[in-house]
Amino acid sequence: MNRTMLKQYTKLVEFLGLVLGPTYEITLHDVHGKQSTIVAIVNGGISGRDLDSPPTAMALRAVEDNAGGLDYRTNYNGLAGADRALRSSTFYIKDKNDDLVGMLCINFDDSKFQDLSNQLFQLIHPDVYIEDSIVIRSDVLESLNEADTERFGDSMTSAANSVIEEVLSEGDIPVERLSQSEKIRIIAQLDQRGIFRLKGAVAHVSKELHSSPASIYRYLSKVRQEAEQEQE
Repeated sequence: MNRTMLKQYTKLVEFLGLVLGPTYEITLHDVHGKQSTIVAIVNGGISGRDLDSPPTAMALRAVEDNAGGLDYRTNYNGLAGADRALRSSTFYIKDKNDDLVGMLCINFDDSKFQDLSNQLFQLIHPDVYIEDSIVIRSDVLESLNEADTERFGDSMTSAANSVIEEVLSEGDIPVERLSQSEKIRIIAQLDQRGIFRLKGAVAHVSKELHSSPASIYRYLSKVRQEAEQEQE
């Protein structure tokens, strides 16, 4: 699928935004180049993003994994900032070779409806029933602290940090005492997650891993050469 065909989805983004209304954020990601970019967005205030915002860690994994062979994912957890729970869905746009080239994402903010629901229950039920039966917003947020939650950041730094923290937590490694071999292993895992598709990622990763940008480029080249040799 070329850019002209992907451009047709920008009209769909605009259409869905008008039909679904202000509680729905719709984004279109172009992922078939070296860097993933948002090429269309409506109601971006829901997650605090715009056309310059980076993809999420979950989106980067989907790109590297070619969407895991899926055509779409629906109704999974999303989290904007620290306290805005979203219901998220993604349609994977693929070319004739079944390679992922774009993602159409819809994020629904139901917070206003939660408030209305709580007020309605308070009118028609006794307090004891409310205490035992109503799902409190804080309880919902606590349930989002899991790996399958998509976390939306409004900068390259926040997106990169979410991936770096995930990688470091897997091995419980103190970043200050990383050996060269450990850094190379982390670079390999970051590359698998697509972190280097983010503009400025090398400079940021070098700072976080206490290494020079030249060292990160060298480690990355080594990792990719070894990966190519394994595929031969």
